[in-house]
Amino acid sequence: MDKTVVLKAEIRSSRGSKDAAGLRKRGQIPAIIYGHKKEPVAISLDARSFVEELHHGRRLMDIQLGKENEKMLVKEVQYDYLGKEIIHIDLMRVDVTEMVRVAVPIEFKGTAKGAHEGGMVEVHTDRVEVECRVTEIPERITVSIKEMALGDALHVKDLQLPEGVKLISPPELLLATCHLVAEVKTTEELEAEAPAAPEVITAAKEEPGEGEEVAEQKEAKEPKEKKEKKEEKK
Repeated sequence: MDKTVVLKAEIRSSRGSKDAAGLRKRGQIPAIIYGHKKEPVAISLDARSFVEELHHGRRLMDIQLGKENEKMLVKEVQYDYLGKEIIHIDLMRVDVTEMVRVAVPIEFKGTAKGAHEGGMVEVHTDRVEVECRVTEIPERITVSIKEMALGDALHVKDLQLPEGVKLISPPELLLATCHLVAEVKTTEELEAEAPAAPEVITAAKEEPGEGEEVAEQKEAKEPKEKKEKKEEKK
């Protein structure tokens, strides 16, 4: 990465959540500068300019503070809970000759062979840690997944790194796998496959006194002639 961008910064006189919220409302992003055994400095940057450069993959920037320019490496970017708005930036002072360790995003390209066989590619790691000079930090590392068949896996060791870039992440770290898509059945299909529950017939239990009431009701319904015969027998 041989291109640097100059961003103007202003020193923050006050700090705190309220002050940071006020800066963001005015289109500024609070940031902190540290490194090279110098005291940390709280600054603010123009949000639009910084985001534009960040989206272009630039990590190395010249920060103009007053009349002085210093080379800065974007070390960490903090987002809000939705992951959309940048709420804070950590910038580290660097020298163009020094080596740094950074996390570089991985870009997966192509359609896997296994996708035509009912499979899908699952990404396990979307960035990798490398070491290189600050002027040689890659914007991204591209890997092709076209040749991935069902059951195949890609590891960090399979990446083709640019010249001058050394791998720091474990070589066996899993990047992506290609496997069959699990069949998801509908509720109707599951109900149709479920065995029918056997019908259970239970004898009705008589409540205390229920037998006497039933007998009385039967007796009341009997014809008058039958009642008279019963009385004669008695």
